[in-house]
Amino acid sequence: MTSATEPASAAPFPPETIAAFLAFCAGDWLSLRSCFSLEEAADAAREAEADGVSWHSSERGELTVTYLAPEQTGEPGGLEITPPGGGRHRLLFRPDGGFQGSAPDGAASTGRWQLWPDGSLELTSERAGASVRERIWFTKANLRLRSSVEHHPDGRPGRASFSSEIRRVSRPAG
Repeated sequence: MTSATEPASAAPFPPETIAAFLAFCAGDWLSLRSCFSLEEAADAAREAEADGVSWHSSERGELTVTYLAPEQTGEPGGLEITPPGGGRHRLLFRPDGGFQGSAPDGAASTGRWQLWPDGSLELTSERAGASVRERIWFTKANLRLRSSVEHHPDGRPGRASFSSEIRRVSRPAG
């Protein structure tokens, strides 16, 4: 697979196909991510002052996303994601609406993707019995938002996160 790190400048916004969306994700992103433990949130409201346990956290970091060009014609390609804490995650997308992921710890995941008419991408996957739904969308070419919610097998919410990411861009030579 070949890779690219910059989206095509002449591409329509928001991206209209899954391949264009994936290519548009490529770049270096400054990320602010807030994480919430929903199962602990109700208890945390009662016990926050008593034990000091926090049900939410925020982290800043840099996220690198590389577009993985498709190996065969008609395939959308994939993404390689390097989060602030390190370790690379790969997602390979299929034209039938499926994707396959791999994490640094060797864990594999499978799921479904859907590109919505509003230009957002929704990913639904299952891992260790829990389901995760993530939505990614661009409000501007260099501002990307992501939200995710995890549900336990019994339907209870587990964790949730919201990220705002700003693409690092180079200043034009002047």
